[in-house]
Amino acid sequence: MIRLAALCAALLCTSALAATEHARHTISVRIDPPTRSIEGSDTIRFDASRASTLTLAQAMHIQSIVVDGRSLRVAASSAGRFQRISVPAARKIEVRWTGALGALDKTLDHRGVLSYDEPATGTQGTYLPSGSGWYPMVRNSLESYNLELDLPAAQRGLVPGQLVHEREADGRYRARFEFREPAEGIALMAGPYRIEERRLRTAAGTDVRLRTYFHPEITGLAQGYLDSIAGYLDLYERWIGAYPFSEFSVVSSPTPTGFGMPTLTYLGIDVLRLPFIRATSLGHEVLHNWWGNGVYPDYASGNWAEGLTTFMADYAYRERDGAEAATAMRLGWLRDYAAMPPRDDLALIRFTSRTHGAAQVVGYNKAAMFFYMLRDAVGAAAFDEGVRIFWREHRFKVASWDDLRRSFEASSGKPLAPFFEQWLKRPGAPALAIDAAATGGPSVWRVSVTLTQGTPPFAISVPVSIRTAHSEIAHRVDITRDRETVTLDLPTEPLAITLDPELRIFRRLGAAEAPPILREVFLARGAGVSVLSADTAMQTAARQLAARLFERPAASSEDASALLVIGLDAEVDNWLAQRKLPPRPATLAATKGTAQVWTLRADNDRTILLVSVRDAAALAALAGPLPHYGQQSYLIAEGARVVERGIWPSQPQVRELKPAANPAQR
Repeated sequence: MIRLAALCAALLCTSALAATEHARHTISVRIDPPTRSIEGSDTIRFDASRASTLTLAQAMHIQSIVVDGRSLRVAASSAGRFQRISVPAARKIEVRWTGALGALDKTLDHRGVLSYDEPATGTQGTYLPSGSGWYPMVRNSLESYNLELDLPAAQRGLVPGQLVHEREADGRYRARFEFREPAEGIALMAGPYRIEERRLRTAAGTDVRLRTYFHPEITGLAQGYLDSIAGYLDLYERWIGAYPFSEFSVVSSPTPTGFGMPTLTYLGIDVLRLPFIRATSLGHEVLHNWWGNGVYPDYASGNWAEGLTTFMADYAYRERDGAEAATAMRLGWLRDYAAMPPRDDLALIRFTSRTHGAAQVVGYNKAAMFFYMLRDAVGAAAFDEGVRIFWREHRFKVASWDDLRRSFEASSGKPLAPFFEQWLKRPGAPALAIDAAATGGPSVWRVSVTLTQGTPPFAISVPVSIRTAHSEIAHRVDITRDRETVTLDLPTEPLAITLDPELRIFRRLGAAEAPPILREVFLARGAGVSVLSADTAMQTAARQLAARLFERPAASSEDASALLVIGLDAEVDNWLAQRKLPPRPATLAATKGTAQVWTLRADNDRTILLVSVRDAAALAALAGPLPHYGQQSYLIAEGARVVERGIWPSQPQVRELKPAANPAQR
């Protein structure tokens, strides 16, 4: 999921949020979804007189601006889709505007929603993102607000914040919301919602109103979601500190949305129907009310909030399921990183928001692994105390990676600047490899371990596991150069040594450790597409599928660095045979399902993604689900439903040890 505020930051506020003074809005807005019209008034106040720049979408028409009681002649400058109005120093600005909203686009896919930033409405839903210019946003300022919302009686709506009152009268629904703390912008949602509510007193003694705003077709899910919200609030209050708001709502969207905002999350109807969302993504969005919406990232120095939230939500739930599940998630992160072209890598401090797959690999996965390694470095107790210090000191403030470092230094008593410096400011990761030999016996054995990592080197403590006839012996090998050799003395005969067996280090996996996954082809630069069928319907469906899968335009060349091959079952089998490539895996018999998809790595290290289908209809049906399975190596689909999936096994780096005789014993 993505926080909506990150959109605001990317569009308008990137260098601004360090300001301590903030604007206070009093907004009245009336929306008519059938006619897509909006009209509003806004009184903006400041503690001290200041010059300001207001930002509005070009589709909004300013009727009047009054500055400290005097009318201002509007002189707006154009900035792409926005108009900017410079206002002289004032303590109060009054603005009236009207406008036409765009039509809600229900055809958007998940990737389209990530970059969607236009205010839009329709009878099935209204969505006005905070960075879209639907109200006069004060550039380079945090904002608090009091907002009165006016909608047709069949609609219900909300903005982040406390619901002060609501009523239905004269064929209209009206509700007032208040957000007293400085926020990164105002988003507005509305729709034909049915509301379910529950009151909760949390473990910290906070009174919280829980709500669901659901479309009629999913109202049966409401009670389960309310139960889950209560559980997550209890978890994170005990872990971090008191919940900072008076409510939390789950709001349904007719598009495949996944946004987190203060006091709410906005999720697509089909997303909410998925049985695993309550156990995964919902908790992630609740936690964002501490990280991202309770403490704001300093975007100029990088967005830490997504990584910390991923670590304390998505990853924490896997740890709760057991060590095997947690290791599998770390392997998934490292596989994703191995699948990403090195040219797309970026330093963590350069990540601000997720707009494409490579940004997610860094800003979510690598950042979560950073916090995992930090916990290893300082210990679990110091990590948890550092989290609580960070929350106490930066609640409703802008905070940077450096602020995080200082909190963990305070909790652990350790200097952490070198650790933060190398993992945050450098792109890339060590490409670790191991070699080893053993000598000695029968009661004293010596293992010589050589680690290489590439250049420039990282300073890392690398776990290794030595297998003996009786046990597994764990060691850490410190390495600061591109090549390091150490010796380990053991009381029993070593049989084999394994590099980083639990995947505790963020690194670039070797080829055997990272067998190919679909994402390698999705993210590849200059990937090629080969459509084996001449059938017109197959050609059309293949082009549509390729457009959905690739983040960059694909080439029609079989010589590309990565290749997508699409064809009917017999055509794909013939293509593989002609090129002497491995045949269709036995687990993917062509008789299974209507489509089989799998990866293989050719001798030249090129990754090939095979899409084998029964007919053109089966190929067209894959366009919906396939983009969401990038972490898989293969899958079988029955129409648009994936019925089997899996990942080719990972082979850890193991060196068998055949000890040479000790010269003294010859």
